[in-house]
Amino acid sequence: MASGTERATMLDLDASHLHIAIIATRWNQQIVDRLITGAERALAAVGATHRLVTVPGAFELPFAAQSVISSGTVDALVVLGAVIRGETTHYELVSEGCAAGIMQVQLTQGTPIGMGVLTVENDAQAFARSEPAGGHNVGEEATSAAIEMALLAAGEAPQSPIHDAGSTAP
Repeated sequence: MASGTERATMLDLDASHLHIAIIATRWNQQIVDRLITGAERALAAVGATHRLVTVPGAFELPFAAQSVISSGTVDALVVLGAVIRGETTHYELVSEGCAAGIMQVQLTQGTPIGMGVLTVENDAQAFARSEPAGGHNVGEEATSAAIEMALLAAGEAPQSPIHDAGSTAP
């Protein structure tokens, strides 16, 4: 995901022609609302339009992503949620199923998906990764990644120097 320096670079991009869908879970709503705030901040910074779709939980995100992509109305998606470890193996099943499903949808559909699903041990870790006022916010980082990948897919990604490990060029 993007660091603070990379997020600043995103502000220079023009993504006003992109339409992004944010798909967010209703489970752990207080945390997810903070992730949505970060995602919307990243979208506003580059002028991209968006729509918000909500689903019950993280396990439903892959199906929702596939459905939204099938509509043909988006250039990229961002999925947001918070899976917090409990006392059973449910955490592993949901977090692994969600991540694998999102990756499968992204690759089979050819549409970038920013992964903003927190998988944390406790509420404190979730709140630390969803700062709404410009601190560390995984929703913002996932959205920046989705925007950059949508531009890449469209052949519009900002160019950066590629350094070949075997090259002597500066």
